[in-house]
Amino acid sequence: MARVYNFSAGPAVLPVEVLQEAAEEMMDYQGTGMSVMEMSHRSKAYENIITEAEADLRELMNIPDNYKVLFLQGGASQQFAMIPMNLMKNKVADYIVTGQWAKKAYQEAAKYGKVNKIASSEDKTFSYIPDCSDLPISEDADYVYICENNTIYGTKFKELPNTKGKTLVSDVSSCFLSEPVDVTKYGVIYGGVQKNIGPAGVVIVIIREDLITEDVLEHTPTMLQYKIHADNESMYNTPPAYGIYICGKVFKWLKKQGGLEAIKVHNEEKAAILYNFLDESKLFKGTVRKEDRSLMNVPFITGDEELDAKFVKEAKAAGFENLKGHRSVGGMRASIYNAMPREGVEKLVEFMKKFEAENL
Repeated sequence: MARVYNFSAGPAVLPVEVLQEAAEEMMDYQGTGMSVMEMSHRSKAYENIITEAEADLRELMNIPDNYKVLFLQGGASQQFAMIPMNLMKNKVADYIVTGQWAKKAYQEAAKYGKVNKIASSEDKTFSYIPDCSDLPISEDADYVYICENNTIYGTKFKELPNTKGKTLVSDVSSCFLSEPVDVTKYGVIYGGVQKNIGPAGVVIVIIREDLITEDVLEHTPTMLQYKIHADNESMYNTPPAYGIYICGKVFKWLKKQGGLEAIKVHNEEKAAILYNFLDESKLFKGTVRKEDRSLMNVPFITGDEELDAKFVKEAKAAGFENLKGHRSVGGMRASIYNAMPREGVEKLVEFMKKFEAENL
């Protein structure tokens, strides 16, 4: 069976050559006579896999030496608790709420201290990014938190907030490795890998060393302390070994594409194909303020729920999978991560034009 065009928000499309390589190595990884799935995480072969994955990620993102890279479990959602448990020294944090995931992180952090919502775009169904140039940052805030790309709503911070010297913590799950970043602007930058990097089950945390201390909130479980994982090089317990192996392959694939500068150009070109059509279409329209549009997640609607449902059904029959919007927004959403080929977006627009002609 031919592969479909998979526009899922996550778990999402992975590079074909990565999947092919993994398939070839499934029974016998580089002469070990076993699959990476069966391998001891303490073995030399696996140690090489995780060490190389970290080295490649550091190279791709230009991660400075005073930042640790941690491969953890529990997805981004577990970080919603882990961050306050480890960073809330004054028990105060400021949150910018621009979507469902930032809202959940905000609610979780409120269990551990005083959490201030210093900006939000909930008034317009999270369809824009608020002005963050001069926010009421709390004097005693331990950190300022954002979700940088909002998977459900299709918005993206084009400029980081002015945190007035406070540590910035950012969830980059759905824009991870989609463009170059300046890691030094963040105290913590983290994301679940299942959108742009690998299979579900791994979360990568890049954290500045001075934020890793034993001084955590009382009753913080051992497994939820950054220091434990940093001291044990992500091997305190059995890591999500196979998931990390696939991430490592994706890092190599990205390097082969020319790194993050090149992938950003590729992503901008792909997104422009879809956004340009939406801006001209008489039937479909995008839901996000133009200047805040994500390169990764593109929500759109017809304005008629029945027509939306008809589109999703016909698109699926034509080989375009997972275009139904998130239940909290409705409509449609095309997630066009790094591994989505340009051809996939071109074919989708072709199909949308045909659907428009038949349904106007």
